[in-house]
Amino acid sequence: MTPCTTDCEPLKALVRTVPDFPKPGILFYDITTLLKDPKGLATLIDALAQYYIDKEIDLVLGIEARGFIFGPALAYRLNAGFVPVRKPKKLPGPTARVTYDLEYGSDTLEIHVDAIEPGQRVVLVDDLLATGGTMEATIKLVQQLGGTIAGLGFAVELDFLKGRDRFKEYDVFSLLHYDE
Repeated sequence: MTPCTTDCEPLKALVRTVPDFPKPGILFYDITTLLKDPKGLATLIDALAQYYIDKEIDLVLGIEARGFIFGPALAYRLNAGFVPVRKPKKLPGPTARVTYDLEYGSDTLEIHVDAIEPGQRVVLVDDLLATGGTMEATIKLVQQLGGTIAGLGFAVELDFLKGRDRFKEYDVFSLLHYDE
């Protein structure tokens, strides 16, 4: 497990926990309270950028919806392009699509078929790593388009759900870790 490259522990105080969302029994880690804090947002982007700055990233893929918030800022800092990974019927051009299971249901993601050139180095970012279903679906999309996955980045990782175990062949970086 790679530690945060800056002092990220104070960011935990900025993350709100919401019980029973989106359904009973789920404890939701809400980063919107972190994002509204100027210093918290800057620390989040700086820590992600510091980790990926020397990894020759061509594209940052942000997963809908919270990956859209910090993905473009990270892409800017890395001098890379930004590509949105969206829910169905949100992209206007031809898309590649993957349907996958979540810990509380199923979902589908899409990406434009021309979003990634074969061999481009991409980092995939999202707000949270829980069981890993959403990220696994996004990896499949990148593979369909011939991209090279340079890393998987998260603001929050729920270590007790062991989502990281699905991605042993990838460089996984998470800023904040929760054991329960």
